Amino acid sequence: MSSSNINSVFAVLSVRKQDDAVRWYANLFGRNADMIPVEGVAEWQLADSAWLQVTADSERAGTSTVIVGVNDIEAQCRTCAEANVPHGEVVEYPGIIKMIEVIDPDGNKIAFVQDISSAS
Repeated sequence: MSSSNINSVFAVLSVRKQDDAVRWYANLFGRNADMIPVEGVAEWQLADSAWLQVTADSERAGTSTVIVGVNDIEAQCRTCAEANVPHGEVVEYPGIIKMIEVIDPDGNKIAFVQDISSAS
């Protein structure tokens, strides 16, 4: 795509128990939600134009996957350990990415991915 009118991305994760999920994500990100625009919705700004929204929707809970780009996968592993959030093993696709997966209490997947395609 040479030019685009796109200027931001919101990822939505559906959960069963909003209060429990908001506490879990606050622990994972090390801070409370940046915004609670309406009851049943909490939002974290993860980068300038990237937001993660946690919303109460028991019918869709546990069916989402979000990929979050990080600068350093080992630093993200330490962040997860400090938050007592288990993660999978670091998987490396040589010359492409390194990644870990975290599963929230509802079964949603959060993949933290480090781009290593330009690493020397």
